Formats: sequence, structure tokens, C-alpha cells
Amino acid sequence: MQEFKHAQARHLLRSMFQAAVDAAQPALCLPKHLPPPPAGRTLVVGAGKASAAMASALEMHWQGPLEGIVITRYGHATPCSRIEIIEAAHPVPDSAGLAAAQRVFELVQGLTEDDLVICLISGGGSALLTLPAPGISLEDKQALSKVLLVSGASIAEINCVRRHLSAIKGGRLAAACHPARVATLVISDVPGDDPLDVASGPTVADPTTCADALAIATKYRIPLPPNVDRVLRSGGESVKPGDPRLARNTITIIANPRIALEAAMQVARTSGMQAYLLSDAIEGESRDVAKVLAGIAHFCADHGQPFRPPCLLLSGGETTVTVRGSGQGGRNTEFLLSLAIALQGRDGIYALAADTDGVDGNGDIAGAFITPDTLIRAYRKGMLPQNSLAENDGHSFFEALGDALVTGPTLTNINDFRAILVSE
Repeated sequence: MQEFKHAQARHLLRSMFQAAVDAAQPALCLPKHLPPPPAGRTLVVGAGKASAAMASALEMHWQGPLEGIVITRYGHATPCSRIEIIEAAHPVPDSAGLAAAQRVFELVQGLTEDDLVICLISGGGSALLTLPAPGISLEDKQALSKVLLVSGASIAEINCVRRHLSAIKGGRLAAACHPARVATLVISDVPGDDPLDVASGPTVADPTTCADALAIATKYRIPLPPNVDRVLRSGGESVKPGDPRLARNTITIIANPRIALEAAMQVARTSGMQAYLLSDAIEGESRDVAKVLAGIAHFCADHGQPFRPPCLLLSGGETTVTVRGSGQGGRNTEFLLSLAIALQGRDGIYALAADTDGVDGNGDIAGAFITPDTLIRAYRKGMLPQNSLAENDGHSFFEALGDALVTGPTLTNINDFRAILVSE
């Protein structure tokens, strides 16, 4: 009977996650946001884990000539006939991404005011669309990326640093397109849906400064390579609000975490379960967020407040992991490991947390499940959950239990999905 209950809970949570991913598929959300055709040429550029699927949807619904280049993560390409799809590395940039970004920048040179550039942007574009500022090498960017990713800095802080070390981010791509009209279509994976922070805003005016980037490096004790420090202190700034080159730029969010979480809520309600959206923009250390949500789940189970069981607690956003151990540090598995420890095997509470792009951190898993017997099963295998958490090794922990969620590339990206089922 207990195994049947576990299977039912897993099925419901997995169905909700799939509904969230489906709601943010480019084929569904992109066509209704296409701009009107121009009198001149139409070019398509873009970067991100969902950008190839966005390009495919655009091709299917665009009437008239079309050409362009879009960069996506290895394994995330989809077939296109008129738009070239190039794969590159994520989350640490590589030479393929550099060469592709150079080609994108060259493609948009010499346009006229009769031309249109459609820019397809989604999460992951910061690493994929890499074109270092003069004086910075690819090796400098790679070294800094590795440090930033494990520093505990928020995505907004990381992308602030990235923008000020780039020749294409922070509005610079849109400025290069001038005087053409630029229509940017964004699948948001960032808390608050600020387009400046999706792929570091290649077509978005940037109010932050080099001084801000230096302050972030100081805050997180990030050692800067000499070339990087020199560029940040030189005062070479990104494109600022009010720049006339961006006057014809339009930016449209076509999918975001809220849309996806609301789709998951509908699945829960169809199954007869009440679901509550706590927030679509939660940030902070994954292990600390887990403790807070565990406290809410306990209070629901003990007192029927703020929600009476059975109920589902949903949240999204982008947490962080300050990696101090030897593990991969995936946000969602770290969250679940901390949540399981905080729940202490509480009967009737289940959870799923996963990245909607199908990749949690640097691993090949999207996320994982926890059940009331997660800790017991771990102990039986000789694993100590607290040790795994100290090593930031949630991936190995859940893979050993058979509780990892493996989806492969989902071809969209609206960031973290977390669902906690309080069944009694």
C-alpha cells in the first residue's frame, strides 16, 4: 500500500513538471508574438538553451525570406532550413561559442532602417553568446566563469560581471544592428523576468556599471585575472538607457516561470488537489530555501495553516549553491537533499525539484524526487545525507537511490520548478 502511495505521488509530481515544461515550449508561446515583416531583410540571431526550438517555431510561422544564426547548448539543436543552428558549451564558454558569436556580430553589420532583426533569447545565452571585450581572452572568460558559478552570487550579479566583460552583451548587439529595427523575443529564466538578466541582455540597455561589477567581485572574494581587472577599471561601459541606437528596439517576454507554474497548478486541481503558488522568483542558497519551505510544509501538516492538507506548495526562481565540496552542486538536488534532512522522514510529504531545461547544474539529470523514506533508504545504502550535503553532492546521492529525474534536453528554460506535496 505504501509503495502504491509513493507511486501515485511521484506520478502527480512528474505530471505537473511536464505540464510546466510544455507550457513554455516555443512552438506554443512564440508564434503569437511575431513582429510584422519589414520592407527590407529579416535576420534572426539568438542564443540560449531554447533558442534552437524558438528558431524552428519562427521558421514554421514566418512568411517571406529569412536567414540567420542561433547558438544553443550541445544536444539542444533542432532542425531548421533557413536559420543556421550552432551548438556550443554551457555553462563555461568554449571556442565554438566564441566563433559563433563573432559570426552573429558580423551578420548584423551594415543594416538599414528597412531591415528587421529578430533576436531569440533564452537562459544559457550568457555562456553561449561569448565575445570577450578587447583585451580579454577566451581563457580569461573561462577561468572567471568557473569561479563565478560556484561563488554563491545571484544570477543578476553574475550577469552584471559578464556584461562588462563582453563586446556583445549589455545592449551591444542591438547597438550593432542600428539603424535596423530589433524585436527581441525572450523566454525568461530569471527571477523577476528582467530581460537584462536573460543571457546578460545583448539587446537591452544596461544601467549597471563597471564599478558595480568590481563591487560584486569584491563582495564574493572573486580573484580577477589581470586582464579582466584592467578592463573593468578602464571605464569602458555597456550601452546605457536612452541610447538612440536602441530607440526602435522592442522586447517581449513570451514565456516565464509564472506561466509554467500556473500550468502545473491546473494539473493538480484536475486531480482534485489544491495547489498554491508561493512565488515564481525565489532566490538564496538552495539549502536555506529548503529549510524555509520545510518549515511551511511542517506547519501545513501540523496545523492546517496556511494551507490545509492535502495540498501542493509550488515555487520557482533561481537559487544558488556555494560549492565548497567535491560534488557538482546542482541547485535542485541540493535543495532536495536539504529538504529531506529538514523533513526528517515526515510521513505524507513528497517533493520534486528540477531545472526545466533538463540540466541541473553541470550534470545530466534535471532534478530528483524525495519521499518519506528517502533518508532511511540512504542509511541502508551506507550514505550519510549530511555528508552528501556538505560535499554539495546531491547528484550522486539521488542517483544512488534511483530517485534522479532524467528528461534529456526539454528545449525550453524557465528555470527551477519545485513542488512539495503535503498529503496528510
